[in-house]
Amino acid sequence: MGHKLSKITLAMLSATSLSFATSTLAQEAQQEAEKDVEVIQVSGIRASLASALNEKRFTNNLVEVIEAEDIGKLPDQNLAEVLENITGIQITREAGVGTGVQIRGTDANRTEINGVSTVGSGAGRSGIDFEDVSAAIIAGLEVTKSPDAKTIEGSVGGTINLKTIRPLQLTERLTSIRVQGENSSLSTDSGFQPRLSATYGDNWENDHGKFGVVVSGSYSEQDVSAFRPRADRDNLIASDSGVASAQSFDFLPIQFFVQDYDNYEYETKNFVGTFEWQPNDNTKFFFDAIINDQERLQESSRVQASGVSALNDISVPDAFETINFGSLGGTDLGSMQAALRGVIPVNLDNDDDDPNLRLSTDTNSRITESQIFRLGGEWQGEKWFVSAEVASSSSDTTTPSFNTTLNFINPNAPLDAGGGNDNSVPFEYDLSGGSLAFGIASGAEYAPTVEQLLDPSNVVLRDVNIGRDTTENSEDAIRFDFSYYVDSMITSVDFGYRYNKSTSTRDDVSTSVGLRSMEDSPRGDLFSELLVAGPNNFNDADGRELFVRDFLIINPELVASDPDGVLASLQQAMDAHGSTATLNAPTSSSSGFFDIEEETHALYAQANFEYEMFRGNFGVRYLQTDVTSVGNSITVDGDGNELVSQVTNTGDYDFILPRLNIVADVADDVVLRFGAGKDIRRPNFDDLSTSVTFSTSPNPNVAIGNPGLEPEEVTSFDLAAEWYFAEASVLSVGIFHKTRKALHVDQIVSPFEDPVTGYRDLTDPCEGGGVFNPIADINVFGPDLGTGICVGTETKINDAGETTQKGIEIAVQYDLSSFEKELGWASGFGVLANYTIQEFDGGDSENTATSRAANVFAASTGIDDIEVSAVQGLLNLSENAYNFTLYYEKFGLSARMRYTWREAYRSDDFGSTSSFPWGFPVVQEDRGQLNASINYDVNEDFNIGIEAVNITESEVEQSCINEGALLCFQGLTDRRVTLGANYRF
Repeated sequence: MGHKLSKITLAMLSATSLSFATSTLAQEAQQEAEKDVEVIQVSGIRASLASALNEKRFTNNLVEVIEAEDIGKLPDQNLAEVLENITGIQITREAGVGTGVQIRGTDANRTEINGVSTVGSGAGRSGIDFEDVSAAIIAGLEVTKSPDAKTIEGSVGGTINLKTIRPLQLTERLTSIRVQGENSSLSTDSGFQPRLSATYGDNWENDHGKFGVVVSGSYSEQDVSAFRPRADRDNLIASDSGVASAQSFDFLPIQFFVQDYDNYEYETKNFVGTFEWQPNDNTKFFFDAIINDQERLQESSRVQASGVSALNDISVPDAFETINFGSLGGTDLGSMQAALRGVIPVNLDNDDDDPNLRLSTDTNSRITESQIFRLGGEWQGEKWFVSAEVASSSSDTTTPSFNTTLNFINPNAPLDAGGGNDNSVPFEYDLSGGSLAFGIASGAEYAPTVEQLLDPSNVVLRDVNIGRDTTENSEDAIRFDFSYYVDSMITSVDFGYRYNKSTSTRDDVSTSVGLRSMEDSPRGDLFSELLVAGPNNFNDADGRELFVRDFLIINPELVASDPDGVLASLQQAMDAHGSTATLNAPTSSSSGFFDIEEETHALYAQANFEYEMFRGNFGVRYLQTDVTSVGNSITVDGDGNELVSQVTNTGDYDFILPRLNIVADVADDVVLRFGAGKDIRRPNFDDLSTSVTFSTSPNPNVAIGNPGLEPEEVTSFDLAAEWYFAEASVLSVGIFHKTRKALHVDQIVSPFEDPVTGYRDLTDPCEGGGVFNPIADINVFGPDLGTGICVGTETKINDAGETTQKGIEIAVQYDLSSFEKELGWASGFGVLANYTIQEFDGGDSENTATSRAANVFAASTGIDDIEVSAVQGLLNLSENAYNFTLYYEKFGLSARMRYTWREAYRSDDFGSTSSFPWGFPVVQEDRGQLNASINYDVNEDFNIGIEAVNITESEVEQSCINEGALLCFQGLTDRRVTLGANYRF
């Protein structure tokens, strides 16, 4: 099949150079030499690949690129999934959807659109949320790994720049419409969710110059599900404890079970509009508008086996497994037996309300409106190039949540003698075969029937937590850039100035009520119109037989569509029951408010050079930043009244950032590259805030900001070799080394837990560690029901030590097109592969085992009063990762399979919380994922295709303590299949 460049590809290729007719050839070459473009070709468009590789050989900075023609032919539905194709990049997912990107092992990166900084929905610094961006509106993207002096500061791993189509680069009118439908294998909705996108672009010329316009838009709905079972076994039954369940060996009993069904419904609207005017050959003006709106509605449920630890002294497991804890901080932690299979019975003599069954509805949604506007112009003279632009980025987010918990009241067991609103239910569990499975022990004494589990009169209201937090982020910037061309070894000198003001404002809007007695808790028959049966397909992912099939929850769809109506119905039920509690509408919390403003002035100067086989650039960037942080301080007067006073903290800093890039064309087909430079990473806004937000759960740590937190300093070195051994083919090997000073790390202070009872301090202040949370449920951490308990704290600090990240990146791309005469149809095959090896060393900050974990480790090692700690390391860093893509394109058929694998890494995403079980981040085990797509060109304008993501439904496994140690969490994710058609005319 002949190779015809698409309109988008032509636009992208031509956009890399200036279009002014009066520019000299030397000037044009210099402009094209500004970036070292390493194209990651992920389709069989070989003409585009050959052009891109040729461009790479004669340009400077280490920048990797994916073009839109390729994105359109991959099963990639958001920015994170697109970026996963690039060497040195791994992604993290939420319910199977790409939400986080690590470049060279770090999340500390920046995202731009057309060179303009973006802002996200939270308080981070990385920019727009990756799941908010549809691949349908992307004309191309760049990842800068080795910056020059022009590159805006703020990234550790790399800077991501999304590029939209430039209308004046179009060679003909562009019109494209795409219609798709996506289906999730685990969704209870069997239909296809729509994905629609369209693009129109054209340019024309009259007496006033040349004009161009491009308009792109997309609309998509997505329904994704994941099943997330969790099992906590972080306690100890000692062989010499004398309790009924004691064995001849120490073992880990069951502490807690969760059956978490996550469902997210996305509605995403993207719009891009660009207008360009070139009044003459030397001058151009442009305006960009990018609007992204996303609603992410959560309709999830959780089934919890709570209070099971109360039966630890009498519940004897039927089977055990050996857990090797590995080593931490140079200490061999030994091994121990752990409960593997058994029944947790009802024993009224021991406890008349445990274990119990809790049923939660979670609707932690997010509504985000993001806007980017960019206005500027360029002028090209014989010796000068001048550009100026103003830009504004904003993101306004509301996070509505309406989370409820019901207690199942087992009619076959007596009520709690103390008047509590829960009672006993027997459970069974089987954690063998890597499956964290539990359910109701239907054959045990006191077991409820299916009819009883689905009877509204057998549930009572326990908790209502409502939130409507708001976050407003913005950045306004103005910049001026100048280039002066010199006819010597120094080919040009670039210099410029940039000013930006960044702001982040957060308001904590919430209310909560906890009901702990039958006297206050209405039964479900008083609000039965709100109740529905929970999802009963928890076995769809792995075929498990043991799970909780039948239960009632408050309808999450009704909560999402009519929260005020649900609130009124619950209050009406409480009134009818005679409850003394009141449900209030959410109000702003003074303690959770913060407002941060940052102003930065940046100057840069850079010389570009070319001499014999060498070319490159060297320069320096200087920045000065002023920070103002406003929060609230809460004190209590003698009468017990809260007094709110505003507290303002100010600070400033400046940095000089030298940067160097050198390229050597040592042979006709071999290029060597070297890059060195300094950068900084500013703290996230919420890490600077002194405001505090509390959770109603006793497990998550309370985040406490640090207004004295300083930016990280990063020194980077890159060395790479590229061998262009055949047409449209390359083998590249690169090494990188990064030194980070003042690394942002977590300082975690855990509350003390009594090694015998597991109880915590229930009064303020918390002398044993942590902070008093007045709204957290006491749960199993105290002898009585109620709220108010000491919980852990988590504060970002600067690590006093120096850390290093280093690694090797290997990439190859090759196709058989040159063997068409010999191979015929088989010449359509090609391969893309990359492998990244990296490691992290250094640092002084450590994580320390919780008091309960220390009790276990004392038993496993035989060392009394053992203190176990380990250097924190870098979260989300996989030491080994690779991508392998096999593709075929010929006779109008384009097919590909991509397998992505990453090694185990530490993570703070434990289940549905950010807590550190045992005192350490969990380990997300090795995971691979297979994606594939097939597209067929019916004719030159019409294309049909099918795409599949996570074909094998690869699951997520998390282990506590160490890799391969104690399995404590699973994520069973869906397979998503998309059918679609594309028409261009």
